[in-house]
Amino acid sequence: MQIPLDDIVIKSRIRKDLGDLNNLAASLKQYGQISPIVISRKNILIAGERRLEAARLLGWRTINVEIIDAPGDLAKLEIEVEENIQRRDFAPEELAEATKRLYRLKNPGFFRRLWQTLIRFFKKLFRIEET
Repeated sequence: MQIPLDDIVIKSRIRKDLGDLNNLAASLKQYGQISPIVISRKNILIAGERRLEAARLLGWRTINVEIIDAPGDLAKLEIEVEENIQRRDFAPEELAEATKRLYRLKNPGFFRRLWQTLIRFFKKLFRIEET
């Protein structure tokens, strides 16, 4: 569900420093919003302030939200904290593997490019839709 950014109410938050939002804004611009922000039924922000502010930087007028019933301030605070601590960055070797795979996919070798060209040709010839 999408709602206007201006309809979202931001009350007291634990995170005071949102940090540099430029990389997050660039990610939103390139890939779209992968995860919705979380709000209460009264449009009070529960989780996702960095995504919200990055969307504002991009000039978005609406944002994807998930509305939850958080019974009281305690539940809202628990959800805000939980979203920010229950995450884990890639280990250095995982990040290296991801970088290597991305490079290979972005820079395919000659035979892979030839194979992909042949596949596209036959799909077009036989009018097979891309999935």
